[in-house]
Amino acid sequence: MQRGGMLFDSHAHFSGDPTEADDWLGRAAAAGVTGVLAVGGSADGNRTALATARRFPNRVWAAVGYDRDHAPQDPADTRTMDRLISDAQTALLSARDETAACVAIGEIGLDFHYHPETAAAQTTLFRLQLELARDFGLPVVVHSRDAEKETLAELARHAEAWPGVADRIGVVHCFTGSPSMADALTAMGYCLGFSGIVTFPNAADVRGVAAAVSENRLLVETDAPYLAPVPMRGRRNEPAFVRHVAETIATVRGQPFASLAATTDRNARRLFGLASSKKEAP
Repeated sequence: MQRGGMLFDSHAHFSGDPTEADDWLGRAAAAGVTGVLAVGGSADGNRTALATARRFPNRVWAAVGYDRDHAPQDPADTRTMDRLISDAQTALLSARDETAACVAIGEIGLDFHYHPETAAAQTTLFRLQLELARDFGLPVVVHSRDAEKETLAELARHAEAWPGVADRIGVVHCFTGSPSMADALTAMGYCLGFSGIVTFPNAADVRGVAAAVSENRLLVETDAPYLAPVPMRGRRNEPAFVRHVAETIATVRGQPFASLAATTDRNARRLFGLASSKKEAP
């Protein structure tokens, strides 16, 4: 494993077990990971993300929101939609006066692979949370699978209405989309997050996109505890393993590892409005 370079895991899901969090962050620090975004996506996930960020200030930050699998069957079910948005608002407001505890809304988005029957309701929930992101001036962390056209349409509307800094609009995480989708997203100001999938033998297309994406739109992530990268397949993923993702991307880009690590760390901190790792590293 190459040494040198500071890394930011831009997408991880903590379990709520404090012992596991201690272990994860201890090994992450040893691997050069100076920051982690703890991502919610459900009521329990939001609480865990916020609690972890509060417990590890200047090392972990939170994203809260409701993922696509919380969309009701009926897009006209306004009671459920209102409850989800109200819950997300409450979580955001609870952290508003804290020092960078909650820095994004996510994960949110569309998945027509596993949940095609709720496509319309997913889109409504996604749209409402994009509005919430504009209200709070926070970047979004977006999931998209088998919904390229619809995701691009919603994110284009969001970009047109976004009142904040262009470079802080959001990221499509665990990116596996087409080169044309990548080009469209980065042109709108979105970042692309690459997970352990980029290390998989059958993921040449993903590596191709990672090799070509603009330097200032590139993030690395684990999506822990899922999608452990090669050579950690079969193990429970964790933030320390983001090094393997970064090493693979550095290789396909023909870029020194330390340079790639610094670039992706800087991009994550810019997106989430955080101080430089040189100041924040423990």
